[in-house]
Amino acid sequence: MFEPIHNDKVIELEKKAVEARELVISTLLEAGSGHSAGPLGMADIFTAFYFHILNHNPKDPTWVDRDRLVLSNGHICPIQYVTLAMAGYFPIEELKTLRKINSRLQGHPHRGTIPGIETTSGPLGEGISQSIGMALAARLDNKKHHIYCLTSDGEHQEGNTWEAVMFAGKEKLDNLTVVVDRNNIQIDGFTEEVMPLETLRYKYESFNWKVFEVDGHNIKMFVEAVSEARAIHEMPVAIIAHTIPGKGVDFMENDFTWHGKPPNKDEAKKALDELRTLQGKIISEHQ
Repeated sequence: MFEPIHNDKVIELEKKAVEARELVISTLLEAGSGHSAGPLGMADIFTAFYFHILNHNPKDPTWVDRDRLVLSNGHICPIQYVTLAMAGYFPIEELKTLRKINSRLQGHPHRGTIPGIETTSGPLGEGISQSIGMALAARLDNKKHHIYCLTSDGEHQEGNTWEAVMFAGKEKLDNLTVVVDRNNIQIDGFTEEVMPLETLRYKYESFNWKVFEVDGHNIKMFVEAVSEARAIHEMPVAIIAHTIPGKGVDFMENDFTWHGKPPNKDEAKKALDELRTLQGKIISEHQ
């Protein structure tokens, strides 16, 4: 179990999250393709995982007792690549190779290419099922590590997601925590216009899940929710994290058109200038 989070640690993580957003912008600009909104929106959560929550070891990425983090919505992998690199799984300089020919950093994560990637993801809706397999294996082997699955809200429009949710509830997989990125957008528009998802919380609860709802940009709140989730027995846990797509870059925030495109040179400069002003604000807000 990870340690309680204190104010100094919160400030450290918030600063790292801004650094991660800056690297996402630079990486996408270099690639000339990729997704912007989701990676920026999930920067706080990925930072919380790799720098506080997960029991893991970048020097021994296949350590058998590590916690597993499964990314179901693989298109937001730029933020996973960035935080893996920041944590020491591979050199930060390699981020410049995103989506390049022969790069290890593919447009969707591929297990076996770089350390720290637990599953291959691309087709949406598979992550919870993959995580269930890991959770059942851990139970059979009497292991104590935890499985975390990060999912998009849009993939909850798919039937296979709900088959997995039903199964996990039936099996009382209390070593599984699903985090739903509730950013309300998908490539064609807003989720509630494309295919309404509400009431998402009650759907999970009806299948025997414990549900928490948090502000996905409040790192302290998120860490405390994960800690509480680890104390739940005989039920899997879903954390619905309300996030702002494009968080930190004003002209990208809540604009679904940034779901699947990168910034150009001028847009990247504007975004980086905006993000660089946040570091001082983070310190002043906690004083």
